[in-house]
Amino acid sequence: MNLDKTIATRASYGETLAKLGHENSKIVVLDADLSEATKTSVFAKEFPNRFFDMGISEQDMMSTSAGLAVSGQIPFASTFAMFAAGRAYDQIRNSICYPKANVKICATHAGVTVGEDGATHQMIEDISLMRTLPNMMVLCTSDDIETKWAVREIAKYEGPVYLRLCRLATPVIYEENQKFELGKGIQIGEGTDATVIRNRSCCIRGNKSKRRIRKRWNKHKSCRYSYYKTNR
Repeated sequence: MNLDKTIATRASYGETLAKLGHENSKIVVLDADLSEATKTSVFAKEFPNRFFDMGISEQDMMSTSAGLAVSGQIPFASTFAMFAAGRAYDQIRNSICYPKANVKICATHAGVTVGEDGATHQMIEDISLMRTLPNMMVLCTSDDIETKWAVREIAKYEGPVYLRLCRLATPVIYEENQKFELGKGIQIGEGTDATVIRNRSCCIRGNKSKRRIRKRWNKHKSCRYSYYKTNR
């Protein structure tokens, strides 16, 4: 775990997407006038003929993505999580999930990491919205390493995917050789007293909490032992 090295998962997404573009000509990318923020602009510079800026029209972007998927392309559709899961929910539900269209929805600025953009741009209910949809796979990556793996993995997966990404730069948690698997979590650290389940940037907070709990527990055990010893 390298807490000194921080990278935004949206940046990892943009970088990996551009590399995938060289490897697979079927990959096309759509954005809703936010390519600089979602980092799909990296792909757009490399492949201008395979990049579509749909403007501030998220519903249209999702429907168009579904059409591209039906025609054999592998569309990656990006915008902020609020606009992807919130504004375009109907199109995702009916045009992508029900027919199991091979669309990858990569939503950045999820949760409250959008910060100063305010409550209207913050999205914490997107996971619950996307998890209720048929055929939808939801991924919530924790760092640069996992995000790069996830982008490549979902490009191979046949079916709709919702990939949830951060705005802020976060520490790198995993080593380059870490093995991931769709649908399975990663155990960080050892112990049998308690289990803390977390995802995304909360992994760092969870790890700090683990250290604090362990420190207090060890102190508590020491005090208890001293108490018993002096009062025997």
